[in-house]
Amino acid sequence: SILCRTMLYLYLDVYCSEYTCYLFHKLGGGFVSAGRISKEETAKMQKKISNLPFRGTEEQALELQKIIDANKHDTSRLMGVMQQAQDIYGYLPFEVQKMIADGMGVPLEKVYGVATFYAQFALSPKGVYNVSVCLGTACYVKGSGDIFNKLSEKLGIGADECTEDGRFSLTACRCIGACGLAPVLTVNDDVYGRLTVDDIDGILEKYAG
Repeated sequence: SILCRTMLYLYLDVYCSEYTCYLFHKLGGGFVSAGRISKEETAKMQKKISNLPFRGTEEQALELQKIIDANKHDTSRLMGVMQQAQDIYGYLPFEVQKMIADGMGVPLEKVYGVATFYAQFALSPKGVYNVSVCLGTACYVKGSGDIFNKLSEKLGIGADECTEDGRFSLTACRCIGACGLAPVLTVNDDVYGRLTVDDIDGILEKYAG
């Protein structure tokens, strides 16, 4: 719609410097925060660029190229192509975004803007077990921030990151609609409520394999 398109372009205008930081990171300069977010807990819910090496296969690349070739005549299909690319790879790393941009004939910053604007897209891979901590108001006032920090310490990763072995990833969310169980976290489809930091070790052990 015109409204959605306008919102996207406004977003790209505001966050163009963040895209510059993104490219800076990919060229080996490290990630630099745009500095617009003042609250630490809000920052935990921002998408992060994966620091894991890209492990795409030739078969995946060929599958994506077929999708691009079938849609490159119509740039309005960009989101659909990106969704199918994420279905293939599980997320949208820089390498995949560049393939899409080159194949669809659109600027790379537009692909990145769409990937960061819509919640359905991920810039980092999800682990076999994705641990998501609710940082909504009801959970946060009951200590979910401490629970998140404990998980980050135990797993050795930050928000929107994945462990090197691919077993766990860690994310934060606003609300999962279980305020009566606050504080709450989920591991894939499993829900854990009324938690304290002392519960974290036991929960992780269930999925340690």
